[in-house]
Amino acid sequence: MTAVEHRPDVAERTRKPLWRRVAGPLLSVALIAAVFVWFLPQFTSLSDVWASVVALTWLEMTVLLLAAIWNLATYQFLMVATTPGMRLREATVSTETTTAVSNTVVGGAAISLGLTYAMNTSWGFSRSRTSVSLLISGLWNNFAKLGLPVIALVLLAFTAPPTTGRLLAGALGVVALVACVVLLALLLRSPEGAARLGRGTGRIASAVLRPFGKGPVSGWDKATTRFRERTVLLLRARWHWITLATVVSHLSLFVVLLLALRFAGVDGDQVSLAEALAVFAFARLVTAIPFTPGGLGVIELALITGLSTAGGPRALVAAAVLMFRALTYVLPIPIGLATYVFWQRNRSWRRPPNSAPRTELVPERAPRTP
Repeated sequence: MTAVEHRPDVAERTRKPLWRRVAGPLLSVALIAAVFVWFLPQFTSLSDVWASVVALTWLEMTVLLLAAIWNLATYQFLMVATTPGMRLREATVSTETTTAVSNTVVGGAAISLGLTYAMNTSWGFSRSRTSVSLLISGLWNNFAKLGLPVIALVLLAFTAPPTTGRLLAGALGVVALVACVVLLALLLRSPEGAARLGRGTGRIASAVLRPFGKGPVSGWDKATTRFRERTVLLLRARWHWITLATVVSHLSLFVVLLLALRFAGVDGDQVSLAEALAVFAFARLVTAIPFTPGGLGVIELALITGLSTAGGPRALVAAAVLMFRALTYVLPIPIGLATYVFWQRNRSWRRPPNSAPRTELVPERAPRTP
């Protein structure tokens, strides 16, 4: 029996038909093409966008660029907070490189994941420490994506007459956010509670998969218990710093969009701060499902449609969104390429395996007894 036959997951991947392997990338390309070839020309033209850029003063250009650079700088704060012992310079190289990969490659999330492990390993961090960082940062980012729409809808309730749709969306957002926080609290409370939660969610997942002919899932109790063991010390000690880093990162991205809108000529009477935040928040929520690399096409579609519906002039909104995306999507690509080359060539930061500095949050494992 071959190694592949021993591994059902590997065997299934090797048997996957060609059309299933290419369907995802083709759909991504089709969506991007539809947005930029058909959708955007209905709102503006490249000449109008360029005219809006040229109309910016040097002060406005400088402020926008500084805001974009600050936004990129905030990416590593969360990594430093979730990886005790990591230096800011290492987090910068890692986050900028993986962001560039995610923005340019179909399926870039998986490649970025592998790059993160490779880089952290080269700096002496164990795979378990990297896994904890990725798990917690991903969880907190999703909390932010769920929480921002709720905050935006609350702000809208104070600035505009509430509608049934807004109230319903706000209620659903609150329920989802509270449910996630409660589940996390139950998971961290005790090993037994984590195991019970894993078994319960496993039964729900099995029930959902059953109509699709999928077998019942297993091992979720062990997975949740292992997650608790890895994260409980870090979250108890640093949850406030992790939360602050997440909030700062998401709001910094929004500030770039808001500045682009105002500098492009979309004033507060046309699109208020609360309306801009609501559109931004729901657009970010859409990207929780990676349809395209870096949300390319999806973000533009959501932002331009939402901000125009809110009252912004279509041409000015489109110009502002494209400036925003140039600074937050395009700019990280050359920076990420430079950091990747630096990581490949630089050897002075390298450490032997599992030799990264440890803190009180990462105790040494006791040696096994014979």
